[in-house]
Order: sequence, then C-alpha cells, then structure tokens
Amino acid sequence: MRIANPVRLARNSALLLRGGIQARRLMRSWQPDVVFVTGGYVCAPVVWAASRDNIPILIYLPDVTPGLAVKRLAGYATQIAVTFPEVAEFFPDKAIVTGYPIRQELRERAISRTDARVQFDLQSDIPTLFIFGGSRGARSINVAVAAMLAELLQHAQVIHITGTLDWPVAQERASALTEAQLQRYRVFPYLHDDFITALSAADIVIARAGAATLGEFPALGLPAILVPLPISGGHQFPNAAYLADHNAAVIVDDAEMDTLLLPAILELVHDEDRLAAMSVASAALARPDAADRIAQAILHLARERVTMP
Repeated sequence: MRIANPVRLARNSALLLRGGIQARRLMRSWQPDVVFVTGGYVCAPVVWAASRDNIPILIYLPDVTPGLAVKRLAGYATQIAVTFPEVAEFFPDKAIVTGYPIRQELRERAISRTDARVQFDLQSDIPTLFIFGGSRGARSINVAVAAMLAELLQHAQVIHITGTLDWPVAQERASALTEAQLQRYRVFPYLHDDFITALSAADIVIARAGAATLGEFPALGLPAILVPLPISGGHQFPNAAYLADHNAAVIVDDAEMDTLLLPAILELVHDEDRLAAMSVASAALARPDAADRIAQAILHLARERVTMP
C-alpha cells in the first residue's frame, strides 16, 4: 500500500487482516468452485482466503497497465484476463486475452446514428460531439467547455453530461444561450438509460480515459478526444496512449485544455477523412465477445476444480 502515514497504514493493515478472516469464513460457508475479482485492495482478503483453500482465482485487469494491487495479487491468481494482447506481457505465464466486457446494448448496437439523433432532437447532418466526465462530472472539462461553447456550437452540435456537481452552473449557462445555440446543445446532469443512445448519436466523444473507454468506444467505432485524469494512480494515461497509438484517439492534457481542446475538436470536425480513418481504427480494437470469453474462463476453472480427484 502506498500510504506514508503510519497510523493509516496500521489501520488499513488491520482492516485487511480482519477482511481476510471474514473472507475465509465465507469461503468455507459458500465453498465456491472459482473466485473472480477485478483487482484493487478491496479484493485482497478474498484472494488470500481463496488461495488458502486452493480455490482457483481469475483476476480481470481492465486497464492497459496493472496497478500495484493487481501486481501483488497476481501471484495468487490461477489466470489473469486482460483486455489486449500487449497487456499479457505483464503476466506471461497466466494471462488470457479476453477483451473488455461491454453492455449487451452495445453488443447488439440496436440503434442507428440517425435514430439516436432523432431521440435527442438533433439534426442528422451536423457533426455531433458527446462530452462527459462520469456521474459526478469532470470540473476541468466542464470549465473548458463553458469557455469555448459559443464558438464550438458554430461548428457542431453537443450532448453534454456535466455531472451532478456542476449541473446548477450548467443550467444557468444554458439559459444565456441564444435560441440558435440551444438548438445545437443538449445538457444533462447525468444519463442512465439514454447513455448508449448518446454514444450512438456521436461522431466524436470527449471524455476521461477510464478502462471503459477501451471497450465501449471501440464497440461503436467512436473516435475520441481523451483527457486523462491526472491522478488515480496514473492508469488513465496508458489507456489513452493505447487508443492514440492505434489511431483511435487524440490526447489533450488536462492542464492544457483551455488552449488545446477546441483546436483538437475543430481539426477533427473539419477533416472527414481522418475522422473516418479513426472510426475504422477504433472499431478494429473491438472484442464484442469479451464477456463470453471471461465467462468461459470462469466455467473452465470451475469445471477443473470439480473434476479434480
């Protein structure tokens, strides 16, 4: 654990020990044939308890690079599922390449771009951006969008999720737009049922670079402008770099959005050939059967345990 405070370190160590004891009791009560975890220290007690009872363990690593927790838990794992072949190099004896599991709606792609834009009351022939930063939003992205919104709406129409924290400010800002601008701007605090529809409506998505971007954007062949979160262990930078290296994304540094984000958007919006090439490159990274592959790996480990003498 990367904790400098000795008091916190001692407290967290005690919590992990307590969690391990509780997990051991659960293992003996449930008697599972296989344990599936996705990494992080919250999984450590479960992995430790399963290993003590010789229960097969499958760890799924969604990001391009493993975090400290996954590195430390890897020694207990029977197999480690990874999103892309390049990630398997971190675990040469245990890795299986599955892809990133995506939602059933994305696997089916049940709605066309034209129909998706109709649902948001947007025009079908204008470049469309989908901007979001998670359920709580991304303050720096919202600030950058606010500064460039008037000019941006001259070139594109926008679906914007602000997150709940910045929603009151976004409402106030939207009320000051002209009628013509409002026709091109759809702003929400959060989207749940319509999130996939918004993805389907977009030509370009502007977002952070969490692990879901590795699966969801390729599933729809979406070009992306990614602004990696500059904290959170730094795992978003390799995620963004992977998509950019495969010509599926452009990276803008969080600290430079005020000067670089709008030019990056306009360059793509006005370059149809590049945008089309990025879409093809993004789609080439898709693994729509990832969830099935992970499920099959879990079942295989479970069957192996059941048939052991």
